[in-house]
Amino acid sequence: MRLSTYFLPLLRENPAEAQIVSHRLMLRAGMIRQSSAGIYSWLPLGLRVLHNIEAIVRAEQDAAGAQELLMPTIQPAELWRESGRYDDYGEEMLRIRDRHDRDMLYGPTNEELITDIFRQNIKSYRDLPKNLYHIQWKFRDEVRPRFGVMRGREFLMKDAYSFDLDLASARRSYNKMFLAYLRTFARMGLKSIPMRADTGPIGGDLSHEFIVLADTGESQVYCDKAWLETDILASTVDYDDDLQPFFDQWTRLYAATEEKHDAANCSVPADRLLAARGIEVGQIFFLGTKYSKPMNAVVAGPNGEQIVPEMGCYGIGVSRLVAAIIEASHDDAGIIWPKSVAPFDAGLVNLRAGDAACTDASDALYQTLRNAGIDTLYDDRAESAGAKFAAMDLIGLPWQIVVGPRGLQKGVVEVKNRRTGQREDMTAETALNRLRAAS
Repeated sequence: MRLSTYFLPLLRENPAEAQIVSHRLMLRAGMIRQSSAGIYSWLPLGLRVLHNIEAIVRAEQDAAGAQELLMPTIQPAELWRESGRYDDYGEEMLRIRDRHDRDMLYGPTNEELITDIFRQNIKSYRDLPKNLYHIQWKFRDEVRPRFGVMRGREFLMKDAYSFDLDLASARRSYNKMFLAYLRTFARMGLKSIPMRADTGPIGGDLSHEFIVLADTGESQVYCDKAWLETDILASTVDYDDDLQPFFDQWTRLYAATEEKHDAANCSVPADRLLAARGIEVGQIFFLGTKYSKPMNAVVAGPNGEQIVPEMGCYGIGVSRLVAAIIEASHDDAGIIWPKSVAPFDAGLVNLRAGDAACTDASDALYQTLRNAGIDTLYDDRAESAGAKFAAMDLIGLPWQIVVGPRGLQKGVVEVKNRRTGQREDMTAETALNRLRAAS
């Protein structure tokens, strides 16, 4: 993509309304624009990151055996009245009425709707277990939306719902999602720590939040420093295995939110206890029969008896993850994207757009990179070198390739690793091989 034609409205100054790093950088990097309080349009650069995060979430859900569907954003109020949550949920729910005077709502979550889909279509124990998920926009009317997409009113979420015959099977589904979540966040370059959590308005009696440590995190958390040395992607785990030993292993180390932390009875020695700020990026819940029983979602058992399935639900804040990654990975110059979610693989900078030799070499290298499958943002604008370097650092692509007159005389280009800041002169062919090896 040529930057001269790309829609990327960069800002030089920090917007006054942005209070945290991710909000400032997302606005300055032309990723989002606010349409009203807590509601944002996603511009091309931001949407690319959002799609990359979605792809990782989707891949790990599929690997765990979950099946994707898509539910609507607008739900009938009658389903929520069946579960008893319509009046209990509170003012965060946006309640509306259609032209036929029917009560509707903009879904803040989907337990009722998925339970209705299940009860209409699943009648026998032979059809269980089932785990169904979608990635869909939600709306919660926050009284004070703030921090950009970190706590907005409209947000993109992956929510999955499991249905099992008995408690043991439901716990197995819970453990599968526990593993999938650890893998999902690790693939995005995040160190996520599972912590026991309150269930809140979702309900149930077992829940874990997945917390990413960041200096600008919204909540106080405590954990054993040994968590910092863990690497889920180094573990070989099969979803068909008994995952309870895995779950036990990954919850043995101490980790607690401020609400759950008991300083007087903490088992971790003071020199090993880390107190930090954290950002919640996902939460999983064992629901039991909280929704299936009042909504009469039953299946016929082996002997014809009626069985009320045990349920679980599992949420990942997809749009919130964009901000969380920035909070965990940035410097004074801008964003530093992990390669797995970066909007482009590399940025190509023509230092002197008015120089025919520079332009010819840059155009040729751009085509070579594209042919090699390296998604490249090519800065071919007639801007100063300083402005181009600042733009590339701000948007945070993993690699920068700089073509300038002095380098061309020596037959080299400059390659910069955005994360380390290391710069190196090399031939264009060597640069291509370096990026291929890193992809």
